[in-house]
Amino acid sequence: MDKKVYSVAGKEVKTITLNDEVFAHEISEGSIYNAIKNELANLRVGTASTKTRTEVNGAKTKPWAQKGTGRARSGRRQSPVWVGGGIAFGPRPRDYSYVLPRKVKQLAMKSILSLKAATEGFKVVENFTVATGKTKDLMKILTAVVKADEKTVLILKDDDADLKRAARNIPWLSFLTYNRLRAHDLFYTKNLIIMEDAAKNLGEFYTVKEGA
Repeated sequence: MDKKVYSVAGKEVKTITLNDEVFAHEISEGSIYNAIKNELANLRVGTASTKTRTEVNGAKTKPWAQKGTGRARSGRRQSPVWVGGGIAFGPRPRDYSYVLPRKVKQLAMKSILSLKAATEGFKVVENFTVATGKTKDLMKILTAVVKADEKTVLILKDDDADLKRAARNIPWLSFLTYNRLRAHDLFYTKNLIIMEDAAKNLGEFYTVKEGA
């Protein structure tokens, strides 16, 4: 697959050949669904909790005698049928995370990248950085390539502290490194910007790993 490469000024400068195994792969909707579901499950804190009858404070004695009062028998005020008593079958702290098979996750990333590569919001840009770390300098580059205020993901070729610092104040921009992608961010973004070296690295990363 051939794609145009844009400069930081938004002009077409050359053409790059992307790996068809990654950017023109057959779409697997099931793997995309499972990858996003897995990421959201792993983000869940799972701290919701209610008290059972054994954890509610109060006297442990019977509120009245078993017989002779005319009332229904009752064992203790912590019973779930009493106001202020314990909760029956309420939520308890739990871990929602689980491990998704590596090949399923790889297939999901290939499918999402292939979906995005077929849209107008997919752009390959020459490698750049923001040495000043200033948001306004990064905004000049972004607005030359995509529309401002549209949800955008930028895939980096490596960790760039200056670029990340410049992007902190842009609410509609998120950034990922080519070897640490997130299916949820990629799938729901409007625009996907990939640095030239990151595009090459993606082709190698997901091709080599699949046969491992």
